[in-house]
Order: sequence, then structure tokens, then C-alpha cells
Amino acid sequence: MRVLTGIQASGKLHIGNYFGAMKPMIARQEENELFTFIANYHSLTTSKDADTLKQYTLDAAIDYLSIGIDPEKTTFWIQSDVPEVLELYWILSKFTPMGLLERAHSYKDKVAKGISANHALFSYPVLMAADILMLDTEIVPVGKDQIQHVEMTRDIATKFNNEYGEIFTLPEHSVEAEVATIPGIDGQKMSKSYGNTIDLFMEEKALQKRCNKIISSSTPLGEAIEWEEDNVFALASLFLDKRGKLELQARYMSGKEGYGHFKKYLKELIWEELAEAREKREYYLSHQDEVHDILAMGAKKAQTIAQKKMTKVKEAIGL
Repeated sequence: MRVLTGIQASGKLHIGNYFGAMKPMIARQEENELFTFIANYHSLTTSKDADTLKQYTLDAAIDYLSIGIDPEKTTFWIQSDVPEVLELYWILSKFTPMGLLERAHSYKDKVAKGISANHALFSYPVLMAADILMLDTEIVPVGKDQIQHVEMTRDIATKFNNEYGEIFTLPEHSVEAEVATIPGIDGQKMSKSYGNTIDLFMEEKALQKRCNKIISSSTPLGEAIEWEEDNVFALASLFLDKRGKLELQARYMSGKEGYGHFKKYLKELIWEELAEAREKREYYLSHQDEVHDILAMGAKKAQTIAQKKMTKVKEAIGL
């Protein structure tokens, strides 16, 4: 199965990215034909500074490689290095009803959160559709908030295919049910847009301070703590197997430990989980030429596929 994933180069990667996209991606590359890109075109919807966007793009690439993306198994590139996606984006715009975009939940949510309303943000689903359809993607792993975008991609592709024949593969979405929504330190979905993230590669002291900021109840020490709706428990559970979760539940109910203990435990879980990745990251930070070579190799492979697809699309529509 051909699987496509992408992530915006809009800031430091965080625990939500890791469990929602990156860790499942590492597993998928062992069994699927995986394509992964840094979505720097998409990042323009919020980016205002050229140097910052360039740095975020490189940082995201290094972080992905550090977590375990294997360029021998995964096609890994920067979105703007395959410009055919913008050409397809424009063509697909003809097959995208305004009403379809006006119903996009993500657009409404981002505008409500204070992100500037503009055409790029409004037409984001069309560019996402181009990313997906350009490569004949079969599976798109997404968070719950992105399911609608994959459904919109299918609608756009269907309209095109109905007019010009079976040019595009209709993709299916895939959601990891247990990690579909990962809470931030304020209890909302963890997102850079909300400023509530726990970054992947923080210094140890800074990581502890960030964990200490997680909103929790005021249950005093000596009383059992309800774990079901607790943000610290929800985050710690991501790192634990079934037995570990049961043991943590028992600790919550014992009344012998307070939130300070559990926030320290969460920090330790995060620090241990990413130990190997931190070592790899130090290597790639010192060998950035190697990172650029990997990205160039991935872009070349993705562009070869994109150019073949665009030849078919242009022939179909008369360009």
C-alpha cells in the first residue's frame, strides 16, 4: 500500500506530532511504500519570516530522521522541491466547489482561534488534495480533525474522474484510534496553534518545567486522584503498555502520591523514550550536508512520479 504523510514546518515538533504521526509512521515504513514530506508550502498560511521558515523546515527534517525515518525505506522530501504539486493544485481548483471549502471545519476553527483568514488558508484542502492525488496515494494517516480533508480529496478526485476518466486513485484515511486526540498542557488538543505543546527535544530541566505546567485538579495529597479525566495520566499512558497503565491507575488511586510525583514521572517517560533519538539528532545537526542529500534524493523520486501523473492530467484536460 502506498501511504503518504506530511507535517507543516511551522515550529518545533511536539509529543502530539510524535504519537499522532511520527511513531506510527516509523512502524508503517516496515510494511508499506511510505512517502513523507515537510509541508513548507502549507506552512506559508501562518509563516511570516523567510529565515524562520527555512530553519523550521530543516529542523523538521532533522527531527524526522532522528526519530527513525529510514531514507532507504521511505521517500522523504521537502514539498517545495516538487513544484508540480502547485500546478496540480490550480487544476484541481476547477473541480472544487466553493461550498465544499466553506464547510471545512479546520478553516473555521483556525479563524476562530485568531489565524488570519486568507485564500491560502481557505484553499488549504485543495493543496492537500494535490499532495495526495499527485502520488496515487492509497492511505493517508490523519488526526480526527483532518478526516474531512481526505473526504474532500475524494470528492475532488471523483469530480475529475467523472469528467476525464480514472486518472486519480481515491485515497482512504487512517486514524490511530487511541491517539487520535492528544491533550496539550491545557487539556485542549496539543497544537502549536494553541501554544500548549510539549516539544520533543527540550533540555531536561525545561522539559520538567513544561510538564509542571500541565493543568490538573487540586486533589490534596493523601486522597485518591481520579485518573480518567486527568491530563497527566492521558499523556503518560501514551508511553505505557496495558500493564503499565494499570499500575499507574493504582498509584493514582492509592493517595500516596500527588500531581507533582506524576508530572515528574511523565518527564522521565518522555526523556527515556527519546534517548536514542537525541543521540541521532546530535549526529544530524553535525552532518547537515547528509540531511540535504537525503531530501534531494527523496525529491527526485517523488518528482519522477509527479511528472508522470501531470503528463496524464494535462493530456486529459488539453494542456
